[in-house]
Amino acid sequence: MSAILSVDHVGVRFGGLVAIADLHFDVQEGEIVSLIGPNGAGKTTAFNVMTGFLKPSQGEVRFRGTGLAGLPPHAITRLGLARTFQRTSVFPDDTVFDNVMIGLHRQGAAAPRARLLDTLIGRAGAGERRLRARAEALLDWVGLAGRAQEKAGALAYGEQRLVGVALALATEPAMLLLDEPVSGMNASETRVFVRLIRQIRERGVTLLLVEHDMPMVMEVSDRIVVLNYGRLIAEGPPEAIRSDPAVIEAYLGQGSAARRAIAEAQQSAETREAAHA
Repeated sequence: MSAILSVDHVGVRFGGLVAIADLHFDVQEGEIVSLIGPNGAGKTTAFNVMTGFLKPSQGEVRFRGTGLAGLPPHAITRLGLARTFQRTSVFPDDTVFDNVMIGLHRQGAAAPRARLLDTLIGRAGAGERRLRARAEALLDWVGLAGRAQEKAGALAYGEQRLVGVALALATEPAMLLLDEPVSGMNASETRVFVRLIRQIRERGVTLLLVEHDMPMVMEVSDRIVVLNYGRLIAEGPPEAIRSDPAVIEAYLGQGSAARRAIAEAQQSAETREAAHA
């Protein structure tokens, strides 16, 4: 495997506050990597640097060997690096289908005149038909084909997150960054999302996640990168990370909820190992 994304000694400062200090790691093509850490560790700041929403104070990010410094978010998306956000990013008053069509049109896959022709002559041009077929396929992929004509804002929270993923996938990325994808989801919704993540990887898309759900992270990740106070403190496979003293110490400082998260992750991993024994 070769590195599709390289974060090369990136630092971010806001005045005297150091949000990220000398962050460096690679993501290999075809991997599922999770970026974790206690609250305030710098995870979302790192995502914002990678996707052009924030300029680093030092270092650089390279995607497929191309430096991303100075590129706006839409240009980075066109290179094949897409992302979702912590909050749902749907257009609530449009249908689920139209949400995905908006994403496809923003990608520039067909000229805006195609929709005008659709209105004027009552039938879509060839380009528009291809986009509609693509939108239908994306909704089928994320399990929302049956909800296509419903208003996106009327969907359950977990389903809205799936629309956001479909929007990101509409750009046909080589790599997808998911910012807290299962935050606020119940156990059933999380299981659906885990299956979707694996299906996305099977389609050849590399994934990088920021996530607080430790059992989910341990289950789905090939490798985990851990931040604390903006610094890299550990990197490796899930079985190494869940027992790493520096990681445990970092989460112990976050209180009982974080301790339970680590314990649940360890228990979940042990249960899976026993089931496969």
